[in-house]
Amino acid sequence: MKEITLEDLGYNASLEQHRKDQNLESFNVGRIISEHRDRYIVKSITGEFDSELIGNLRFTAESKLDLPAVGDWVAISEYDEGKALIHSIYPRHSILERQAVGKSGERQIIATNIDYGIIVQAVNRDFNINRLERYLTICNASKVKPIIILSKIDLIDELELKTQMNQIAERIKDVPVIAISNQSHIGLDSLTPFINKGKTYCLLGSSGVGKSTLLNNLTGKELMVTGSISQSIDRGKHITSHRELVVLENGGILIDNPGMREVGIADTTTGLEITFDNIAKLSQNCKYNDCMHTNEKGCAILEAIEKEEIDKDSYKNFQRLQKERAHYESSAIERKKKDKDLGKLIKSVKKERKRNKY
Repeated sequence: MKEITLEDLGYNASLEQHRKDQNLESFNVGRIISEHRDRYIVKSITGEFDSELIGNLRFTAESKLDLPAVGDWVAISEYDEGKALIHSIYPRHSILERQAVGKSGERQIIATNIDYGIIVQAVNRDFNINRLERYLTICNASKVKPIIILSKIDLIDELELKTQMNQIAERIKDVPVIAISNQSHIGLDSLTPFINKGKTYCLLGSSGVGKSTLLNNLTGKELMVTGSISQSIDRGKHITSHRELVVLENGGILIDNPGMREVGIADTTTGLEITFDNIAKLSQNCKYNDCMHTNEKGCAILEAIEKEEIDKDSYKNFQRLQKERAHYESSAIERKKKDKDLGKLIKSVKKERKRNKY
């Protein structure tokens, strides 16, 4: 069996330079492959370690964004068999994130140091172009290259599949779209050329679309437990409950992800501009700089919609995501103000207690 190297996990010269610059050479290097609350499994060239943060790293973290996530590179020291301490987190070259579920104005990290986002949708029940554009916006905001996978094509006929592919082509440009069946393995060979050694891929999509089965097919092993197909809803039962990183035999690094019911976008102005680049470019031709693109005369976007140069449904989705982004930003500002006020109050109380003590 071939011994694993740091390069197999995605290590590069930039990370090594950081290690030297920060005097971390006395520590081992590892990558977080799974996370369970405040415990982390770190993979290094010497094995896998059940790891926890040193106190200073935990107490100086201002938010969850400062804590390790799946995909992070870390400096570790082994203190017992199979156990290690995390002393430092290396810089991230990308952070795939979404708006935290049920927490207005907060972000949640999906995974870090991702090169490609593999967006999986099942063609039989899950197909939704608006949601595809939502995932694309998250990928583009994080500078992660998207790949779209349409799964379970064995459950629909060729005409329906062709219709769905055409719908995607009309609204989404310059993104690879691959149609596959995890059962018959049709189309899997088309994905193989996109999987490159040392690059990290994150599976994104709803529950039951076949992400874990796809991972099993790519590895040729039953690494992820998958549920049996439900005859009533034509899909596998959701099994994955946490994120996990796996190294493929051809050198690619894949992160499996729990199915996401909600995919809220955060501060993603750049992501929206890339996903809807035709709309963003046209807006520069509007007569008025403060054009809201709703009913103004001289609005380049409204003229393009009337001439059917822009898909009307795509523009509606763009407006919806813009409003969501604006709401997130206002909530984030409000939350920061509350945190700042709370910090001032705590300092004031401490100061008063100190004064009374003497």
